[in-house]
Amino acid sequence: MRAKVQAKKLLFAILAWTGAMSAFVFFRYSQTLEVPQWAVSPGDFATLAIYLGVIFGSLHWMSNLIADFSAINRLPYIFSVVFKGLFLLLGATTLAYMTQYLNMWALENHIATLRQMLTVHILYSPSFQALMVYLVVVRVGLAFIEQMALLVGPRILLNIGMGKYHRPRYEQRLFMYLDMVASTTHAESLGDYRFSRLIQDCFSLLTETVNNNEAEIYRYMGDAVLIHWPLEKGVKHDRCMNIYFEFSQQLNWQRRYFEEHYGFVPKFKAAAHCGQVVAAVVGVQKQEISFFSDVINTLARLQDQCNPLGQRMLLSGALVSRLENSHSEYQLTNLGPVKLKGKQHSIEVYGVKPKQGN
Repeated sequence: MRAKVQAKKLLFAILAWTGAMSAFVFFRYSQTLEVPQWAVSPGDFATLAIYLGVIFGSLHWMSNLIADFSAINRLPYIFSVVFKGLFLLLGATTLAYMTQYLNMWALENHIATLRQMLTVHILYSPSFQALMVYLVVVRVGLAFIEQMALLVGPRILLNIGMGKYHRPRYEQRLFMYLDMVASTTHAESLGDYRFSRLIQDCFSLLTETVNNNEAEIYRYMGDAVLIHWPLEKGVKHDRCMNIYFEFSQQLNWQRRYFEEHYGFVPKFKAAAHCGQVVAAVVGVQKQEISFFSDVINTLARLQDQCNPLGQRMLLSGALVSRLENSHSEYQLTNLGPVKLKGKQHSIEVYGVKPKQGN
């Protein structure tokens, strides 16, 4: 699944850079009547744009990959942008040198001639310098878009841009509420700063699990997080249960790190519920897509029952009735009707645990 996510990022980078290079090639050569020597037909311009798009898109993806899986990810965002920009420029310059080097290989004294050609025809070329400036502008622009996607979620950013939720609309959604066990005790023992670092470490591990199960983060609330799917997507392949148990496994795999830095391994409890909600964009200066429904309130009350019922994760009866149970890796236990705080009617509640052998 991680490979699938990276493949999507690579495809986005190549498409974005192909579009950017198409614009550059068009404006670069549309102003002159002279056709470059290498261009036999107009189709060669399209080939050049695609070629550059693949090269720069791949460099773009590689710089993101290195930044995401190294210490750069912990640095202020401006350092990450600088690194990615320098990586792209270095790659572009190296490509130009290598291309010219291969072209000059057959000439006598090609090393001396190459050095002169590289200096005069590449580094001092107005076209090459304009391309470098253009690369920086495009890279910074894409970095801004990527950061916005990280802040609000890629689908939410796209939906806001397309105006999908500017008018309230009904949707069927599945929500999951994930909350740290004994968070007040941990906050008092660690102090505010170390507790905030603990939350950062935990939710950094959660990110990969969320992506693998095609979910989205709706909102972080201190030591808790609200996750959601379109209902038809969330009920497939055990996704709404996979997130919790895969996340718990990730925390356990990092046991040594957490014990060394915080003295314990954090644990979480969770609940999931589904139903009809109203989705709409709210706010002017700071916009977000909000969901309005009793579903979320019921979910919070359901999650409060984890400790009294002695369960790590609870599901509502409404959700269980929609799950694909034929090949599920989890065992559901009917805990009967439970009266939730502030609710007039009881709801069916189920406990969840992995089947033996999984």
